[in-house]
Order: sequence, then structure tokens, then C-alpha cells
Amino acid sequence: MQYLHIKQVSIYKMQLPLYEPFIISLGPQNNADNILIVIHTKEGITGYGECSPYMSINGETIDTCCIVAQYLAKALLQMNALAIEECIAAMNKVIYGNNSIKSAFDMALYDIAAQHSDMPLYRFLGGNKNKEIVTDMTVGLNDPDKMAADTAKFKAAGFQFIKVKLGQTTANDVARIKAIRKKIGDAIPLRIDANQGWNTPTAINTLQALEQFNIEHCEEPIARWNYTELPAVRNATTIKIMADESCCDSHDAARLAQLKACDYFNIKMGKSGGIFEALKIISVAENAGIKLQIGGFMESRLATTAFVHFAYASDAIVHFDFDTPLMIAEDPVIGGMKYLTNGVIEIDDIPGIGAGIDKAYLKKPEAVIS
Repeated sequence: MQYLHIKQVSIYKMQLPLYEPFIISLGPQNNADNILIVIHTKEGITGYGECSPYMSINGETIDTCCIVAQYLAKALLQMNALAIEECIAAMNKVIYGNNSIKSAFDMALYDIAAQHSDMPLYRFLGGNKNKEIVTDMTVGLNDPDKMAADTAKFKAAGFQFIKVKLGQTTANDVARIKAIRKKIGDAIPLRIDANQGWNTPTAINTLQALEQFNIEHCEEPIARWNYTELPAVRNATTIKIMADESCCDSHDAARLAQLKACDYFNIKMGKSGGIFEALKIISVAENAGIKLQIGGFMESRLATTAFVHFAYASDAIVHFDFDTPLMIAEDPVIGGMKYLTNGVIEIDDIPGIGAGIDKAYLKKPEAVIS
């Protein structure tokens, strides 16, 4: 194996404003509080990675990520950036968990490796551009009229798939979907996400009540720790179930597959710790006949570009939740993914991830150079 020496790691806090607060059952978010990792090698190849910590899901914040990143950077200095598995092991030896910040390092390492191989990331991962990537658009949790108006706006903009945040009482959540259907009709399938907001009886009652409304699937209906009851929820409804917060790594995926708990896994790099572990989740899913969605937290177009590359890595990946950059009011990303019409996404065939950050922007945020 060739050697690319990691000589420097730059850590930036990227606090990007949203157009409006984004609300889910776990609480509101007012900004995209993200961390940018830039790994420099002695040989001149630079890799970019980004994470978007979510306190109520992965237990990390922009501040904890910045501190932990310094420990991880120290461990990786002088290591071979191409030895990704060894680098992942070194980070795991430093600290348990903290998968959000680890995912940013992982992404930067894969960016370097793909550039070194002179391949776009999706080809480096063994993928092909054999499908159209079409993102959904997400309606945040709010009162029924507001949610119906937002859904109508997204339909008018041409989005083919709409995701709706739920997770409160059966009466309130059914009222939300009724208002949305009254506003936009029945043609566009709705994807719903309770973000663990229901207990088991409420999940079953709500899902059964929503079966008449052309619901494509439901993400994480009950608490992540209560995954052993997920099969009962799945068997009680015709709406397909997607595991999200309960499916962080390949061990979680294997347990869920064994329990026949869900129809889909939702892979997010901030849960898995990055691409290296996410590839193992794909393997579990393919062996179990489970389909996949690739999603994210509140990442900018930089990380989302990497997610799009990853989405080409397996035919089992059939759903794409890549709308968060559309919610961010500031875009410092150079290159990267492009939104076309009707939610269609395109990436260029250039080596690596193919995205970076405007150097002028990097003069603004708080930074640590290791």
C-alpha cells in the first residue's frame, strides 16, 4: 500500500442559519451547527469531511465535536491516510462512540483515498450511476394548516416525494395528514417520520388510522431502546416500517434483521461513524433482503455530496433524503451536488467527493489547527 502522511488536521465550526426553524418530535433546530474537518497530507492531497451533530439523537454538540476532534486529530497525525481501516481503529481506540465527529474524519479520509485513486467517490466505493437520485422534501412538525401549506408549496415546486414529521398524539397526527391530503390530493405518496415520538399502542393506532392516506413508509415510530417491540408495530400495519435511530451501526442492523423488525434501514453517517461502517450496514441489508434509505441530519452540500456518492454504492439503496441543504440560508460550498428540477440531484465525475469550502468563508468561523 502506498503511503500518504497525515500532516495536519483543520477543525472548523460552521454555524449556518436556516431559513426557518425546523421542528421534529425531539425538538426544534434553528441553525445547522456543523463541524468541518480538513485533512492535509504531506503529498499534497486534501480531504474534506463534515458532520452535523444532533444532541437528542447522537448525543453530540458542535462544542463536544470540536473538543473530541482534537484528540482524534492527534491520534491520526503521521498515519497513512490511505489505511482507512487502521485510522478508524485508531479513532475508536481514543474514545468510544462520538460517531458524528468520527464520520467527518471518515469522510475526509475517503475523499483523499478516492482522489488518490483518481476516481469519483462512488466509483471508489464500487458503485455505478445506474439510477436517478431524487430527494424527498421534509415538512417539519407544526399545526395542520401550516404543514398543509408547506406541503402544497413543495408539491408546486415539483418535488415527487414528501416526508412529513409526526410523533405526537394519534388525533393530532391524523389531523395533520388529513389536512395535507385535503390540500394536495392523494396522488403524491407521503413518507412519515415519528422520530420515536409514539409508544407502541399509539404507534399501532396511528399507523392503522393513516393506512387510508397513501403512506409509503414510516420512520422510527417508537423509542430506539424499545426496538424489540418494533416487529409488533410492523405486523400490525400495512405501512412499511423504516428503522432510523434504532439502526446506527451494523450490529444494530443485524439485530433488527434477525427480529424481522423493519422493511428499511435508514443509513446516516452521523449515526454509523462514517462510510466504513455504513458499508457493513449495506452488507447486512443485502443479505436480509432489506431495502435502504440514505439520509442525514443538517449537513451542508459538502457532506450531502458524499451521501449522494454513497447512494450509488448498492442497488438496495432506493430512497434518498437529501433535502437539508435546501433549508440552509448560507451556502459556502464550492462544487459538489446540484439540485435540478423536481428534486433530481446530479454530481460530477471528478476525483474524490468533488466538493470543498470557499476559502474566504474559512476565515470567519472558529478554527483549531492540529
